[in-house]
Amino acid sequence: MNQVTRRDFLRTSAIGVASASVERTLHGHDKINSRVRGVLLGAQSYSFRDRDVYQVVEGMSELGIGLVELWQGHMEDVHGSSKGEPREDLRRWRMNVPLENFEAIGQRFHGAGINVYAYNYSFRGDMTDGEIERGFEMAQALGANVITASANVSMASRIDRFARRYQMRVGMHNHSSFDCNEFTSPADFDLAMLGNSDYIAINLDIGHFTAAGFDAWDYISRRYDEIVALHIKDRKRDDGENSPFGEGDTPIIEVLQLLRDEKLVIPANIEYEYKGGDTIEEMRRCLAYCETALKG
Repeated sequence: MNQVTRRDFLRTSAIGVASASVERTLHGHDKINSRVRGVLLGAQSYSFRDRDVYQVVEGMSELGIGLVELWQGHMEDVHGSSKGEPREDLRRWRMNVPLENFEAIGQRFHGAGINVYAYNYSFRGDMTDGEIERGFEMAQALGANVITASANVSMASRIDRFARRYQMRVGMHNHSSFDCNEFTSPADFDLAMLGNSDYIAINLDIGHFTAAGFDAWDYISRRYDEIVALHIKDRKRDDGENSPFGEGDTPIIEVLQLLRDEKLVIPANIEYEYKGGDTIEEMRRCLAYCETALKG
C-alpha cells in the first residue's frame, strides 16, 4: 500500500472504529471522563504493578482516569499464572484459561466507568501460533479495541496474519536497547510494516524514544495516523534513567500540546516507571503534570 492509500485507510477504517469506541465510553453519563482539552489521558496498568488488577480498577477510579491499556502481567497474576513459571507452564495456562475470566475483568473495568482500550500482550519469537491467536481472543474478551506488544521485529508477519483475521490493530512498542530484533528506531517500525497490512501499527513510548536519541514530537507529527497509543513517561537522553515528569529530556508537554492542537485522537497513556513512593500519589503527580501541560 502506498502512503496516501495507507492514510486514507486508517482514517476511514481502523482508527475510526477505535475512536468511536473511545468516544462512546467517555461521553456516557456513567463513565469517567479523562479527556483534557480534547486529549485522551489514560494509564498503562503496568504503572500499578505493585497491586492486583482489582486494585488497578480502584486506583484508576480514585484518580479519575477513564481509559486503561491493560498489562498482561495483571491478568496472568490474578488468574493463577506467574512470571516465574517455566515457559511451558505459562504457555499451557494461556491456552487453557477460560475466556470468561477475561470477560469478567473487562466488565469490572466497564462497571467502574473505565474503558479497556488496549490489551498489552507481548508477542515473542518462541510463541506458538496458538499463543499468538490466544492474545487476540483475550483482547476481544476484555472488550479491547487494539493490542499493544513488546514484540520482536521478526514476528510482524506472523502477527499480521491474526491481526487481519480478527481485524484488530497491533501497536508495536519500542524500547531503547538497539537490539537487532527489538523495536527501537523509526527504521524498525518501517521494517515491521513493510509487506504487511495496515493492522500492524505503532505504540510509541516517548520516553524510550527520547532515550534512544529520537525526536518524539517530530515523529508523531508525521506518523500520527499509524500510532494506536502513546506511553507517556520521562527519561534522560543517551539511554538515561526514568525520571519524574519534568525532570528528564522527553518533550511531554510538547507532545501533549501537539495532540491537543492538531486534534489527534491518540490515547496518551501515563506509565509511572521511575523510582518513587506511593503508586497512587505518583500517578496523581503524573496526571496533574499532563493536565497542566494541556491547559497551558
